[in-house]
Amino acid sequence: MDAPLPLHLVWTWTFVALVLAALLLRGWLYARQVRHVARHRNRVPDAFAQHVSADQHAKAAAYTIDKTRLALFETVWGSALLIGWTLLGGLDALNQMLLAWLGEGLVQQVALVGAFFLIGAVLELPLAWWRTFRVEAAHGFNHTTPALWVADGLKGTLVAAALGLPLAALVLWLYEAVGPWWWLWAWAAWMAFNTTLLLLYPRVIAPLFNRFEPLADASLRARVEALLARCGFRAAGVYVMDGSRRSAHANAYFTGFGPAKRVVLFDTLLQRLDAPEVDAVLAHELGHAHHRHVLKRLLWLAAGSAAALAVLGWLSQQLWFYFGLGVTPSLTGSNGALALLLFGMVLPLLGIFVAPLASALSRRDEYQADRYAARHAGAAALTSALLRLYRDNAATLTPDPLFVRFFYSHPPAADRLAQLARLHPPHSDGTAGAAT
Repeated sequence: MDAPLPLHLVWTWTFVALVLAALLLRGWLYARQVRHVARHRNRVPDAFAQHVSADQHAKAAAYTIDKTRLALFETVWGSALLIGWTLLGGLDALNQMLLAWLGEGLVQQVALVGAFFLIGAVLELPLAWWRTFRVEAAHGFNHTTPALWVADGLKGTLVAAALGLPLAALVLWLYEAVGPWWWLWAWAAWMAFNTTLLLLYPRVIAPLFNRFEPLADASLRARVEALLARCGFRAAGVYVMDGSRRSAHANAYFTGFGPAKRVVLFDTLLQRLDAPEVDAVLAHELGHAHHRHVLKRLLWLAAGSAAALAVLGWLSQQLWFYFGLGVTPSLTGSNGALALLLFGMVLPLLGIFVAPLASALSRRDEYQADRYAARHAGAAALTSALLRLYRDNAATLTPDPLFVRFFYSHPPAADRLAQLARLHPPHSDGTAGAAT
């Protein structure tokens, strides 16, 4: 009779199976999306024939195909890096090098986390550059200069280090100091961190990357303030963001938490939409706040992170967890950083398998926000705004239905506009009725 495989080898093969399954599933879905969009690139769907030209539809298809192909390459590259960090010994080599340099202790543990993310960011730079200066530029969306791109990268790294390293140090200290229930204290620290970030982002972090000027158009500002009052919202201000410095894409959002809430409109949005359409887009964002979607997602984050950290608390005590992923744990010192990093690499593999549920919940929220906007700013205005944005942002009108189920956080254009048409049916002569 054959002897059973050691537990760490069982875990190794389980990990390999997860990596391959996730890679193959993503690759199949990306290939479906490319084929489906390419197959429908030469005919504008009937519902959009009066609003999107054949040339615009073909350009949107080309943009979608290029983005999807890049996403496929990123998936393959990410899987290769994952194997390199784990089974091929990358993380173990980095850990041993830092142990030889710094010795055991909290400093070495934090250094391992920082070095891992810094090296990972450097290894992903070529793909980030290609996305900005090849894909986005080829389709007319990139406004970022190389100097601005480098400056953004450096500032992003410094902000991530300033926020992430103290949090990592706290969690790793708790791992050593608190005992078996360290993960519960780590969860409390994580949730406090995320809540604080909601408060800091609009006033401290976002201005490091973009300029935010108070909305100067008095007429539009009065409309926005009237909409806020009509919807029962208070904001710390209405700001215009210089999104055009980096991209031609347009958007708006309602950011912050508590007294830090503010309305942000991209300058590109104001250039493309008229006042009623701006109202409708903003009303959609207010719909998210009305339905407490941010709070609900924060609660989901709380529940999910508590469960994940509880599992991590158990796995961190299992030697097979480390050996099975190509890492030699310390038998006398701390393995907290290794446990965090390994778990952080394994957990995303499960994401693709729960993606349909997460995407469905997100699309449900978007439908709710659209209905709210239709009530408070008019379905016709939101329909008009969405048509402009779909066209100007080169969003495909013919995505693969299965790809939508896995990856679309927003409903596809046809489904979203069909709901608005039911809320605001056209007259018998084909013209829109009065705004609701």
